[in-house]
Amino acid sequence: MARPDIVDIMRSLEPQVRQGEVVFAIGDGLPPEVEVLASVREPEGLSVVMSRAEADARGISYDFVGAWITLSVDSALDLVGLTAAVSGALANASIPCNVIAGLRHDHLVVPVHRADDALTILRRLAAQPRRR
Repeated sequence: MARPDIVDIMRSLEPQVRQGEVVFAIGDGLPPEVEVLASVREPEGLSVVMSRAEADARGISYDFVGAWITLSVDSALDLVGLTAAVSGALANASIPCNVIAGLRHDHLVVPVHRADDALTILRRLAAQPRRR
């Protein structure tokens, strides 16, 4: 079976917002029971994404409050152009976008107050005709 190309992927982005707000926080020293939604180890330490509600309840500090948008289409890690198209469209609207690539889906964290704008742009992007 043929693998979907960027044109097919773009047509079926299906962006969906995860319920609740998320924050980025320093993960080093967090209690093991804290639910971490995503993480990356950097030379400076562990960065985590977690729910704002949990961070607030545990007194964990953060600066950025975001909305988590999942592109529900199955994407491949070696697909060329998806991240550039999505982040470029959001950048053109002055919407910051932090991309988290999962094995099956790409996830975007945008400022919570721009989530509706981001969804509109992503849906418009998916509806655009593409040249092959």
